[in-house]
Amino acid sequence: MKTVAFITLGCKVNIYETEGMKRIFEEGGYKVVPPESPADVYVINTCTVTQLSEKKSRQMIRKAKRTNPRAIIAAVGCYSQIAPDEVLAVDGVNLVIGNNHKGEILKLVEQAGLETKNVIVSERRELSDYEDLKVNRYTGHTRAFLKIQDGCDQFCSYCIIPIARGKIRSRSPESIIDEAKSLADKGFCEIVLTGIHITSYGKDIKGTTLLDVIHEINRIEGIMRIRLGSLEPLYMSDDIVKKMAQAEKLCPHFHLSLQSGCDETLKRMNRKYTTAEYENIVKIIRKTFPDAAITTDIMAGFPGETQEEFEQTCNFVERIGFSQAHIFKFSARKGTKAANMPDQIPMSEKERRSKILFEICEKSKERYRAGYIGKNMDVLFEQKRGKLWEGLTVNYIPVHAEHDGDLAGKIKNVRLEKSLNGVILGHII
Repeated sequence: MKTVAFITLGCKVNIYETEGMKRIFEEGGYKVVPPESPADVYVINTCTVTQLSEKKSRQMIRKAKRTNPRAIIAAVGCYSQIAPDEVLAVDGVNLVIGNNHKGEILKLVEQAGLETKNVIVSERRELSDYEDLKVNRYTGHTRAFLKIQDGCDQFCSYCIIPIARGKIRSRSPESIIDEAKSLADKGFCEIVLTGIHITSYGKDIKGTTLLDVIHEINRIEGIMRIRLGSLEPLYMSDDIVKKMAQAEKLCPHFHLSLQSGCDETLKRMNRKYTTAEYENIVKIIRKTFPDAAITTDIMAGFPGETQEEFEQTCNFVERIGFSQAHIFKFSARKGTKAANMPDQIPMSEKERRSKILFEICEKSKERYRAGYIGKNMDVLFEQKRGKLWEGLTVNYIPVHAEHDGDLAGKIKNVRLEKSLNGVILGHII
């Protein structure tokens, strides 16, 4: 039996699409093996969101080549879409496959040989149809990602993703619900709705919205939790939040990408909200969902960010009190407006600022989690490390607890007892 190995970099959408490609290969008679194993085919699902992610993508290609020099290597995804010639130049690559061609991967691999050097990439304007890579299982996961849309029309000045992923394309509601039911039948009790810009879902297919999808999945027997991917802050109006609260399975966890806590910086970023609007949205959510986890992304060192602007961001971040934050340094992406902006920040200063933001957010995370010590909460357990089972509460608090049995994919009521090394230790009741 032929073998195939997958290496996935980047976002939850990539994780989802890798699972879809695994299904295609398995149905074609291949056995999926771990990426460190010798395989006949290696598929590297690349990322282009930062220079570092591109570097890691190239490293993974070379690593696959070293593992089996006679393997067919296919580099797929966003980096391949943006810079196909650059990817093709990496030693060992046989196929460079852009977005919207992942469904053809088995056919393309079967046609390739060791001397093949092919590029299969469509231009952005041709990325017009949703590519439905259905997923029927998840390797090593108890939560299932469910992709509902692709593409983005926001064009934030620093972001290459609208070019890499194309315009908004929504998946049909029927396909979404069918897959959600299939995942429920296979024992997945938490569904994570994901996409490139999920709040734009339905704008290109009239008659359905993200809210409609949430409420339809809420009715599916067997699904106990619905978690949302990253949300556009301005989508979260008072009316939308109240309607979300009517779906009792929806997790009180809202990822609202901030990027900056300074209005002037936000303008240069081409973000569509002000800090006052963002803060009001957080208040609306917390009023409706008292236990809400508000998580975010914050960028350090955007071009032109003065010390005063940075301090405004620090003060704003402290005031909001995020339960978790992803801090990352600005990375110039060729083809974006920000790459050519004046007053680029030196790397040493970006590192200094990201460290300060990280420390602020770590403190607010600890405060948030400390508020649940002594409480009983339901935890969905995922995996066991040593003697401890690891899982998550509905509001995204990581919990570890001892148990002799198999808890994978099961929800148990746990008393949260103490915080240790970034997680909460608990006792199963």
